[in-house]
Amino acid sequence: MNNPDTLDTTIERLIELLDLESIEENIFRGESQDIGSPQVFGGQVLGQALTAASRTVKDRNVHSLHAYFLRRGDFKAPIVYEVDRARDGGSFSNRRVIAVQHGEQIFNMTASFQRPEEGLEHQSEMPNVKPPEELDNLVDLIKPEWIEQLPQRIQRMLTRQRPFDIRPVELPHFLDKTTREPSKHSWIKAKGKVPDKLPLHQALLAYVSDYDLLTTAILPHGTNIMQNRFQMASLDHAMWFHKSCLVDQWMLFAYDSPRASGARGFATGRIFSREGVLIASMSQEGLMRLRN
Repeated sequence: MNNPDTLDTTIERLIELLDLESIEENIFRGESQDIGSPQVFGGQVLGQALTAASRTVKDRNVHSLHAYFLRRGDFKAPIVYEVDRARDGGSFSNRRVIAVQHGEQIFNMTASFQRPEEGLEHQSEMPNVKPPEELDNLVDLIKPEWIEQLPQRIQRMLTRQRPFDIRPVELPHFLDKTTREPSKHSWIKAKGKVPDKLPLHQALLAYVSDYDLLTTAILPHGTNIMQNRFQMASLDHAMWFHKSCLVDQWMLFAYDSPRASGARGFATGRIFSREGVLIASMSQEGLMRLRN
């Protein structure tokens, strides 16, 4: 296993991670990557599972997925993805994917694919926020004197170069201990050119959709995930793809959390192209527990 501080975290490396090995029909294997967190990043499993499902569908594009995170993934071991071809109809195809590691399910997902067709259209308006050119990259916002006070694992996670350029519109939650409304915005795009293949762009969008979504639910509570007594973990994730996407172009992620209760937080997100087209929506519920 490589030293995590020397791991390749470029967009090219991420594309390699999504290029799964076909073991036999409907069974695929993917590598895992350490991004500084104690377990496999949930977005990696989402992206790889969607890639596996897409490999079994022809001439149809994913329009929705619904997933559950069951166990922590081990980034030191590969993950096997088993695809069940549940249905192929005249316009829609449905796939079920199970992710297995060390003999146990760590994740499952259902995805639906549709033959391209035209229909009625309307959409929400894009929020009016500062453009990405007027904002700092997430890594540049983190001050060295502040980061030195954190454990080494957290330092690596926050300062590691990412495959995506992330530019928060508001101050990130872990730099601000004040309470505020449970909504935020970030401009995001891949750091580099991505091959012109729609399933790849959709898998990469699924990957990045798990970035910082659930933390929207802690904004009204004056706490953050860097506190030792705070436990947060994704439980499920849903996503709807409305239009074709280009992840190597700027996208605005608009996050909102309408509710937290029962030691769970719920957050939603809308993803807009630079031109204001709503290209995807997402939602996630996760554990939010204050430990004694």
